[in-house]
Amino acid sequence: MTVLITGGAGYIGAHVLAALEARGDTAVVVDDLTTGTPEKVGATPHFNFDISTTGAADALADIMQALEVTSVIHFAAKKQVGESVARPAWYYQQNMGGLANVLEAMQRADVKSLVFSSSAAVYGLGTGSDEPIREDDVKNPINPYGQTKLAGEWLVQAAAKAAGISAVSLRYFNVAGAGSDELADRFALNLVPMIFEKLAEGKSPLVFGDDYPTPDGTCVRDYVHVVDLADAHLAVLDAIAAGEPVSAEYNVGRGEGYSVFDVLDAVRRASGQQFEADVAPRRPGDPALLVADASRIKDELGWTAKYSLDDMVTSAWSGFERNGAPVRA
Repeated sequence: MTVLITGGAGYIGAHVLAALEARGDTAVVVDDLTTGTPEKVGATPHFNFDISTTGAADALADIMQALEVTSVIHFAAKKQVGESVARPAWYYQQNMGGLANVLEAMQRADVKSLVFSSSAAVYGLGTGSDEPIREDDVKNPINPYGQTKLAGEWLVQAAAKAAGISAVSLRYFNVAGAGSDELADRFALNLVPMIFEKLAEGKSPLVFGDDYPTPDGTCVRDYVHVVDLADAHLAVLDAIAAGEPVSAEYNVGRGEGYSVFDVLDAVRRASGQQFEADVAPRRPGDPALLVADASRIKDELGWTAKYSLDDMVTSAWSGFERNGAPVRA
């Protein structure tokens, strides 16, 4: 198997790259390095360009044909919600344009296997119930980032039908943890590294709202270890390669909810530090609860999350101690 990974120098992409190479698969990375780092790619063949630009489909097709690529995992995208609200047209250009070029290149190069990096953001505010979200529940993204992920799923399926591609969209919930210190998340965009950032500054972490209808009043989310997430990608690739039936979409999460206070307690255990958090007003658009029903991927592909919240936070803390404070993208 030879896999082209767009965004393979980023946090999640680099973990998937490591998992592929650890089992003997061949990989090639395309990444513009705006948030990725070449150190995470190592000796893997790497091409540095923006896949959303005019002419990128030609370059991608040439790479796929020259290196006899058999599968593509598409991560490369912009992912900051606030930035997407401020620059919606640019987000559509980057995320949809890049995906369109990947799909066009796959058709030209006759590559028939694709895993698309989607997001729980397609569900927007969720269902409003306490039940875990199923893949068939209503999709109503509330920001341009989430909209590009849902529109991306539609484009993937349309292109797959036209070109005979076996394509799967993985809807990630909250990703955390590290497979090694070197691969840890270096950007303060998600809750765990944002807590580390505040601690490094000698400040109290912020909790946005403690009056939600949840057991402790803070938002509840589903967290999945990045190593488990990488394994989910491999499970999809293997099922496609074996000719097994696959669904168009899978949720990827533990199927368990943890509150912001739960995560703060996990950081206290991992770090050995005692600290208080400051409570700020709610942020607009934050649902009280967002938890995956991950039964489809378990039943169809045999994938289940192995690592606990403490595993995620402990591994992330180790990376923080080695690499220093997370930075803003």
